[in-house]
Amino acid sequence: MPKYRGGRINEEIKKAVSGIIQNDLKDPRLTAMVSVTKVDVTKDLRYAKVFVSVFGDEEKKNNTLKALKSSAGFIRRELGSKVNLRCTPEVIFTYDDSIEHGMHIDSLLQKIKERPSHDNE
Repeated sequence: MPKYRGGRINEEIKKAVSGIIQNDLKDPRLTAMVSVTKVDVTKDLRYAKVFVSVFGDEEKKNNTLKALKSSAGFIRRELGSKVNLRCTPEVIFTYDDSIEHGMHIDSLLQKIKERPSHDNE
């Protein structure tokens, strides 16, 4: 499979899974805001590793991840109807903390900017 095709499949599955989570999933444990940050599909299209970022406290993150993992079968079935592939990949959810990490680095940079400079004049 050419590299660009894999990227297109990853993006299509990312859009579809994001739409399914936002619109079709009715799990009461999904109280936090969930965003799909990245999808990695294996070359044989058997597995799709879906990286999700959850906005909320630690308890909400854990509950949301449990809800997504227990809804993986439903999401796979919906994915099969939305994305036309030879075989629908098994969805594996993984927590992605890259957004939080970026926000932490940004706050550190803001603190450095606000500190008075000690120039030797």
